[in-house]
Amino acid sequence: MPGYEASFRFGVGAPKATPAEIVDKLNKEINAALADPKMKARLADLGGTVLAGSPADFGKFIADETEKWAKVIKFAGIKAD
Repeated sequence: MPGYEASFRFGVGAPKATPAEIVDKLNKEINAALADPKMKARLADLGGTVLAGSPADFGKFIADETEKWAKVIKFAGIKAD
């Protein structure tokens, strides 16, 4: 199907009611870990690419992917068992 590519990402989530200051601290620390050259090298050895960002970036990615794949599911007539 043109315009569609299947890939995967790993991310860290927290409950919706988690205070913003905790989300921001987690994001800061995770991004710092991902910036470490040893971590980047290890992830590259595993075939990964580091895509650090903000909670808003990840939320937008999830929303965009949900919308995109919902169209595929509807078009294919896929139903949950």
